[in-house]
Amino acid sequence: MKSMKLAVSGSHQTGKTTLIGDLADSLPLFNPVNEPYYQLLEDGHIFSEMPGREDFELQLERSIKSLSESSGNLLFDRCPYDIIAYLLTLEGSPVFDQGKWLKMVEGAIQCVDLVIFVPIEDRDRVPVPASEYAGLRRRVDRELREIVLEDRFDFGVPAIEVTGSTKERVRQVLEAAQLK
Repeated sequence: MKSMKLAVSGSHQTGKTTLIGDLADSLPLFNPVNEPYYQLLEDGHIFSEMPGREDFELQLERSIKSLSESSGNLLFDRCPYDIIAYLLTLEGSPVFDQGKWLKMVEGAIQCVDLVIFVPIEDRDRVPVPASEYAGLRRRVDRELREIVLEDRFDFGVPAIEVTGSTKERVRQVLEAAQLK
């Protein structure tokens, strides 16, 4: 079997990390890769309570690097699509310059075999505190739906949407990635 890279994408508090954990349990030959935000925290970067454009661009840079420089069977918690969605929906920040980034994103995202979109469901599967920026969460969800599922940038990377219980989401991923 050739190595595979799967990226789990979605707004905050949708169950991405839980899905990564359950996929890792079901796929012992796959290693989880932490999301860029946490990688940068581990490196000592200090974020403000609500990261700004520069913080998100730093995350985007790290996400691109992680995808481009890693090998093996990997489960990415977030991918460049996520960071772009946050940058496009960030209020009160300078406008995100897509042109500067899209070629780099395209090169990195081509390394991904499947993007797994975890949407906000009508009945949230994850308890979401009121302080979790509900408006931003919904805007990012809408952007990601267009970027990932409608292939807004014409990158042609295979993508699926998973819904339901965690067990059902795992089943959907295994089936789509032909790992079942």
